[in-house]
Amino acid sequence: MDLKLFLLSLALAVNALGSDERPRVILDAVAVQNLQLATVEAEETAFEETLLVLGRIRVAPGHRAVVSSRVPGRALEVSAHIDTKIEKGARVVLLESRQPGDPPPAIGLVAPITGHVASVKVAPGQPVNVEDSLIELVDLSAVHAVAELPEHWAHRVRIGQKARIRVTGYPETEYESEVEHLGAEADAATGTVEVAFHVANPEELLRPGMRAEFSIVTARREEVMSVPAEAVQSDGAGRFVFVADPELKHAYEKVPVVLGARNGANVEVKSGLLPGDPVVTRGAYALAFAGKGNTSLKEAMDAAHGHAHAEDGSELGGGGHDGHDGHDGHDGHAGGWAPVTWFFAGTSGVFFVLLLLLGGKLSKRSALPPGHAQ
Repeated sequence: MDLKLFLLSLALAVNALGSDERPRVILDAVAVQNLQLATVEAEETAFEETLLVLGRIRVAPGHRAVVSSRVPGRALEVSAHIDTKIEKGARVVLLESRQPGDPPPAIGLVAPITGHVASVKVAPGQPVNVEDSLIELVDLSAVHAVAELPEHWAHRVRIGQKARIRVTGYPETEYESEVEHLGAEADAATGTVEVAFHVANPEELLRPGMRAEFSIVTARREEVMSVPAEAVQSDGAGRFVFVADPELKHAYEKVPVVLGARNGANVEVKSGLLPGDPVVTRGAYALAFAGKGNTSLKEAMDAAHGHAHAEDGSELGGGGHDGHDGHDGHDGHAGGWAPVTWFFAGTSGVFFVLLLLLGGKLSKRSALPPGHAQ
C-alpha cells in the first residue's frame, strides 16, 4: 500500500513540474474601470538609496528681527498686522515719548528688515518700555528645513548630500537642497540628530513650524531594475507583482519577485521581471483580492484566439482553424504543447497505468484465504 501512495505522490509532483502557468487574475471591462488600474514598464535606471526622515520648517538664521523702542513712551498708532508683508524702513509704530514737550515729541519706529509680521505685542495707547519687543518680523525668502535623523543613521549622512523635501501643506511641491550641517549634539530624549538644509522659498509657501518629509540621498547606482513601491504586494509565500498579460485582455499574471533596496518611491527588483514588463501600480492592492473577477479563463482565451476552449483554457479537439487542432505552438509544435509538456503528460499516464495494475494485484491478494500459496 505504501508503494501506491508513493507512486501517486510522484505522479502529482510530475504533473506540477510540467505546468509552467503562473496564477492569473482575469477581469471584465467593468472591473478594470472600477479598480482604475495603471501600469508602468519595468526598466533599468539609476536607483537612489534614500533615508526617509521627518522634521519641521524653521526660520533661517539671520532672517528674524524685532521692533523695539530706545525710549519709553506710549503707542499712538500701530500699522503692522499679523502675516502682512512689510518692507524694510516702513513705519510700523508711532510712539509718543516721555520726553518733555507740548505736545511730547513723537517717534516713528520702522521695520529693520523686509518680512512678514509674525507677532504684534503692542496696541494703540499701550505704555512702551525700552525692554519690550513690540513687533516680530520674519524673512521667508529662504528658510531652514531641519530633519530629525535617528542617531543610528548618523553614519550614513554627511554634508553636501542631496535631499528632496516636501511639506504636508503642499504635497505636490518638491524642494531640493543639500545637507548644510549636522547638529553638534544628539537629543537624548528622542534619540535624534538635527540635519539642517537651507531652502530657497521664493513663493513663500514654506512657513516656520510646518511638518516636513525629507528624502536624503545616501547612494546612487546605475542600471538597476526597479518598480514603484505601490506595485509590490505580499502574501504568506512572499512578495509579488502583477504583470499585464500581453495576449489576454484584462488578464494579469501574479509574478513572484526578489526585492533589494528601496527608497521613498521605488523598490529594487533583483529577480522576477524583465525590462519592458507592464507592471500594475495603481490598483495592485485591490487586484490581489479581486480573484478571477467576472471573466473565466475560457472566456478570455475564446476572445483572444477566436475559437472555443475548455474551461481550463486548454484546446478542444478539432477546435482550431484551417485544419489545425488549436494554436500554433512554439518551436513548431502544434497545439502549443512544448516537448517537455508531452514528456510529463506521457510520464503521468504511465504512472496512472502502474497504479491501476498495482491496485488490481493488491485486491487479488487480499481476496485469497489465509495460508494460500502466492
